[in-house]
Amino acid sequence: MFGWLRKAKPGLDAAQQRRVEQLPKPRELGAGSLRDQRWVVVDLETSGLNLNRDQVLSIGAVVIEDSAVDFSQLFERTLQRAETKLSPSVLIHGLGPSAIAAGSDPAEALMDFMAFVGDSPLLAFHAPFDQHMLCRALKDSLGYRLTHTFLDVADIAPLLCPDANIREAGLDDWIGHFKLQVGERHHASADALATAELMLILFSRARQQQIDSPKALQERLGQWKRRKQAPSF
Repeated sequence: MFGWLRKAKPGLDAAQQRRVEQLPKPRELGAGSLRDQRWVVVDLETSGLNLNRDQVLSIGAVVIEDSAVDFSQLFERTLQRAETKLSPSVLIHGLGPSAIAAGSDPAEALMDFMAFVGDSPLLAFHAPFDQHMLCRALKDSLGYRLTHTFLDVADIAPLLCPDANIREAGLDDWIGHFKLQVGERHHASADALATAELMLILFSRARQQQIDSPKALQERLGQWKRRKQAPSF
């Protein structure tokens, strides 16, 4: 009776539906070494900052494996958004109407991205925003529920570098703190690479602090966040 109230399922054809169903399932973070874990560092550019209304315009991602950025594993895709109203943020990330109109079909781009991610955990700077926007895009375009682990580099940095005293810092602040030589910024793939370079330093700091597995890092991060949120008397 109220079927018309339900949101229609994405219009995938049979081949696309099979592809979605065959996407790898995520693995839980294990007790192996940080060095051996494959990590996908992701950055999104969006039409604005509204979590419920704005859309993903582009996805950039790089892979960290064996304590290095693997330049043979790069992902960059602009999504076609014909009817999206662009906010002033396009002046920052440079995605104008012509680039977005010439972008990839969102369903195909998102399937390609999840195939690229595979069963690996994700890292992002200010991850809750990227995670929410990516979850929405995957649900709307593919009917896919994202369950991969997502760790926030903006939390990992102050956890491992408390002496830096820049807890509410942005990515540029941490880049400056470690004097990283970063060229282009405010572009999905460039920001993902900058975040990955920062994360390599943080992985080294983690090992120095005897945090030597993905699971241990996740647990220590959870403890740190709980302490930060606990009321002070």
